[in-house]
Amino acid sequence: MLRKIRLTVALVSFVMITLLFLDFTGTLHTWFGWLAKIQFLPAVLALNVGVILLWVVLTLVFGRVYCSVICPLGVFQDIVSWFSGRRPKKKYRFSYSPAVSWLRYGVLGVFVIAVIAGIGSVVALLAPYSSYGRIASNLFAPVYQWGNNVLAYIAERSDSYAFYETTVWLKSLPTFIIASVTFIVLVVLAWRNGRTYCNTICPVGTVLGFFSRYSLFRPVIDAEKCTNCSLCSRKCKAACINHKEHRIDYSRCVTCMDCIDTCQHGAIRYESRLKKTVEVSGEKKTDNARRSFLTGMGLLFVSSAVKAQEKKVDGGLAVILDKKIPERMTPIVPPGAQGLRNMQNHCTGCQLCVSVCPNQVLRPSTKLSTLMQPEMSYERGYCRPECTKCSEVCPAGAILKITPADKSATQIGHAVWVEKNCVPLCDGVACGNCARHCPVGAISMVASDPDNANSLKIPVVNTERCIGCGACENLCPARPFSAIYVEGHELHRTI
Repeated sequence: MLRKIRLTVALVSFVMITLLFLDFTGTLHTWFGWLAKIQFLPAVLALNVGVILLWVVLTLVFGRVYCSVICPLGVFQDIVSWFSGRRPKKKYRFSYSPAVSWLRYGVLGVFVIAVIAGIGSVVALLAPYSSYGRIASNLFAPVYQWGNNVLAYIAERSDSYAFYETTVWLKSLPTFIIASVTFIVLVVLAWRNGRTYCNTICPVGTVLGFFSRYSLFRPVIDAEKCTNCSLCSRKCKAACINHKEHRIDYSRCVTCMDCIDTCQHGAIRYESRLKKTVEVSGEKKTDNARRSFLTGMGLLFVSSAVKAQEKKVDGGLAVILDKKIPERMTPIVPPGAQGLRNMQNHCTGCQLCVSVCPNQVLRPSTKLSTLMQPEMSYERGYCRPECTKCSEVCPAGAILKITPADKSATQIGHAVWVEKNCVPLCDGVACGNCARHCPVGAISMVASDPDNANSLKIPVVNTERCIGCGACENLCPARPFSAIYVEGHELHRTI
């Protein structure tokens, strides 16, 4: 029964987190966005003390339930391992192996050094939640969007507007390659050896494993009932059960309950290490705290739905194609990030903000120092002042939550005019597109010839009013480079 409850909650959690990366409308984030914010590592980087204490306490009480219920990468490995076990004669394919402690703590040491030093690319590579996020947003999301476009095509010909077409495009080749390699490695390891990654590489698993050594409730082997059949050991995907010595390595045990379900002699029980199962009227009375906890979590998932946010779509602007990215001296990061340093120190490159951006402004960085962290570019859209999606979904504190009013007063960069590309000077026709669409009125059109008031007008940028939203760069008709582009600021300021 405990195993069934655990599986139900884990699958619901996994599906909801996956949908957060697939839902390009951003609607589901209103209901289930909290699932991203309770992930352990993003909570640590966001200094979310409440969530950190929650998982530490739950691990000290129940063991590594986070790894088997909430962590999407852990559940993904379980799914792959389950399919592998469906093969004939592969039902019991694992065996006990000693912990590779030097590797576990070595990787943890490298990870901690990377966090302290602000080496975001290393943090992003090792973070389990972010690794799954990249897999979902780079490999699963395109398939999901193509399926949506097929339905939109069918609906359009049926005079229905239930679906609308979305653009499927490669946001970053390096990130796509990293996501593909991570996917292949995880599938191979899980297919062959279950949770090898969790118990040798994952820094979160190592940290929680330290606390789970002292967990109050844990699976216990009754040596008197055990017949040394080794079924529990061969079923344990964490390879942590030594059936010969009737011992379990609790630092690697993820409390999946598979061993309890497998044992045919009732030799394994989930019980308190302080208070053993007691006899009451000749019958055994088992502590059901674990069952109550998982049942409560299941009810929490069901009751978490709140009023849905109304779906917002793009304002009908045509997509401008064939633009090239200008050479920016300083990358642009979203309002709420406060600047490059905060982004580098907190971002884990999970791609959740990239997935939810409705204007296709965010994409993963290709620079080594900020690899896979989001940066802004305006070839496909601009950062609309009323949109705060990225700040609402970021679980790690890299993009702090802001209001539309805050965003309109935050300068993330400033526009720069490029005279040689400007349409009035190059083609001799009037334009003014940048000035007409500037949401803060930071661009004015003045006569190109000061001595001739009737000469074609060119833009002048008021850098004190410009917020760097990129509307001018995106809507400039000049090709292949815009005649006006945004240069980022290392530190954002309020204007």
